[in-house]
Amino acid sequence: MSSEKEPLFSAKNLKLVTGPLGSQNPITTQVLGICSALAVTAKLEPAIVMSVSVIFVLVFSNMIVSLIRNTIPSRIRIIVQLVIVAALVIVVDQILKAFAYEVSKQLSVFVGLIITNCILMGRLEAFALGNKPWPAVLDAIGNGAGYGLILVIVAIVREIFGAGTLTLPGIGTLQVIPQFLYDLGYVNNGLMILPPMALIVLGIIIWVQRSRNKELIES
Repeated sequence: MSSEKEPLFSAKNLKLVTGPLGSQNPITTQVLGICSALAVTAKLEPAIVMSVSVIFVLVFSNMIVSLIRNTIPSRIRIIVQLVIVAALVIVVDQILKAFAYEVSKQLSVFVGLIITNCILMGRLEAFALGNKPWPAVLDAIGNGAGYGLILVIVAIVREIFGAGTLTLPGIGTLQVIPQFLYDLGYVNNGLMILPPMALIVLGIIIWVQRSRNKELIES
């Protein structure tokens, strides 16, 4: 446990944020949150919104569970965690429907399925229940950002090669592939917007990461 005088942004605390962005990424290393990574990455906009939603839910659920960790009976801790996460997911869902309805429709049931995201329950069980609120918040930010980073990378690759565009929240659709390439015969790869290609792109990311980090190579 960290001491009371430990700096807020000590090396130990910063590692909680930076670790999941690299060798401890929840998707590529721990293979968590795969379903949404495959389902909402056909375009960049829903991938970004989904990432922000998960970060929001993860940060506040980690913080709340950490604050009340000493008062939660062990027998019902999972139920308490699910209630907290479900309440936060409802808040996110209603905000999206009110202010980003079109994106909410694109995300469909996957906003509600944040409740079952293994990253959330994993961090609540593995970290928030045993640590103070500040480290728990940093851990949530790191894992949420690591999750979002992979979603954004997969979405960029799929949308550029599948549609020749990038769709950004509040900006709209930007044409990335120049028109002259289409005039020369370039054709968008329709397979890129199908779920199997998300799995292939994700597999390539995992392969690149593991090839660059020998510690991740399984014996």
